Amino acid sequence: MNFLINCIILFSLSLFQLVGPEPTDLGVHNAELSPCASPAHCARANWSVAQPSDVLNKLVPLLEKMPRTQLVEQENGYIHATVSSAFFGFVDDLELYADPIRGFLQARSVSRLGDSDLGVNDKRLTEIHALIPSI
Repeated sequence: MNFLINCIILFSLSLFQLVGPEPTDLGVHNAELSPCASPAHCARANWSVAQPSDVLNKLVPLLEKMPRTQLVEQENGYIHATVSSAFFGFVDDLELYADPIRGFLQARSVSRLGDSDLGVNDKRLTEIHALIPSI
């Protein structure tokens, strides 16, 4: 009986998309993506690449193929995408910025809700970074 009740509760919760408000610190500020306020639900990286703008442009079709990922904004060397979790629909914000001055591709992934992302954002950035050598 408890199993059935737990299944019903989980199913009911999965019907609600837990989107949360869009972070106010998205975007490029003084040639930087925002730092992570808390590493418990955010990951941030700078990847050294020869041509940051070219790498960013080549990542776009790969990002579009990632499950539950939607590009929200793409302009001037900046990409903002949202990524939803498979089960509950939690939304994370993914940002990439081509920094040609320093030769970096800056990356940031942050959860909209919760105190911990259980390492999801760091794993996402690791997976994207792994795509770069094949570009």
